Amino acid sequence: MTEPAPVFTSGIDHERLTSQLRFALEVDKLKRVLRRSLLVDGARRENSAEHSWHVTVLARVFAEYAPEGTDIERVVNMLLLHDIVEIDAGDTFVYDSAAVRTQAERERAAADRIFALLPEDQTAWARKLWDEFEERRTPEARFAKAIDRLSPLLANWHTEGAMWQQFKISKNDVLKNVKLIAEGSETLGAYAMALVDDAERRGYLSRS
Repeated sequence: MTEPAPVFTSGIDHERLTSQLRFALEVDKLKRVLRRSLLVDGARRENSAEHSWHVTVLARVFAEYAPEGTDIERVVNMLLLHDIVEIDAGDTFVYDSAAVRTQAERERAAADRIFALLPEDQTAWARKLWDEFEERRTPEARFAKAIDRLSPLLANWHTEGAMWQQFKISKNDVLKNVKLIAEGSETLGAYAMALVDDAERRGYLSRS
């Protein structure tokens, strides 16, 4: 039986803290959402919490390649939050056209539920960032999306195209993601293009 939560009495807003704790426990579920991408060493599939951590680190590391004036703190916050909706909606494989068609609807419903667990002010903060990421109207959102799409590209190249080959992904399929990377960062987009060209030469991509 679960032990009852401790009760504090010294000037704490119990209702607010309870909401925050409820959210904290809910987002722990992201650790069990498996993605199609493998770890770089190919040992197993990564989970969505690991992916969120990784792209957040990459946003800091690659900050110098963002458009001038980009608020990296905002980018980091977007990336921390962007996949939380997968707790309900699951991970949508970018090359699964049927799943992609219903992705926006499923993820909006998840955002409505999960972010509403927070206190009202934090709900508004989180939802605004999540919507911004999805809409890609700002330099921060486009750079965040570039990082999000670069991460699995790196994993696929380092695993000799394991997922690309399993699902018969062609160069043209991957170039749609390279376009999104280039829209967020010219430098990272050029690197992604070089990586895809190299993957094609090595036979990592389907020729179909």
